Amino acid sequence: MLTVGDKLPEFKLQACVSLEKGKEFKEISSSDFAGKWKVLFFWPMDFTFICPTEIAEFGRLDAQFKERGAVVLGASTDSHFVHHAWRTHHADLKDLPFPMLADAKRELSSALGILEKDAGVCLRATYIIDQKDVIQSVHVNGLSAGRNVEETVRTLDALQNGGLCPVNWKRGDSTL
Repeated sequence: MLTVGDKLPEFKLQACVSLEKGKEFKEISSSDFAGKWKVLFFWPMDFTFICPTEIAEFGRLDAQFKERGAVVLGASTDSHFVHHAWRTHHADLKDLPFPMLADAKRELSSALGILEKDAGVCLRATYIIDQKDVIQSVHVNGLSAGRNVEETVRTLDALQNGGLCPVNWKRGDSTL
């Protein structure tokens, strides 16, 4: 599994970016976000139970990521067509402000080393990547435990702060 200090692998993937007719899909590549902080998160499968709660929470907190100069990218091994169908039929996913990347060939998830060994789907992995495409944080859960998106925002704050941030540090707190 790639970890802190490793470079984010280059990728070029189809994505579901909208439900607007004629603007549903777009090819997204790692170079589209050069010089930006990135929050890249993976979920196991579309049309499941925990996944939409996490995806919707990333959507609800998207403005906080943007305020910090970070782009959010979500991904699974489902196709962009499956992402579109899910967004169309799940009320909490209709207006997502970030692309749903389709890693259908499992190229990015394999390069990152986050495929669950038996099921062959992505683990619940969250990467925070700096402006130079270096991974600064990795958090991975098994298939049955959802993640805390507010903690992702807090971790991004700490990484961008540049100081020594103690336990439970929050934006605006003193550093060591």
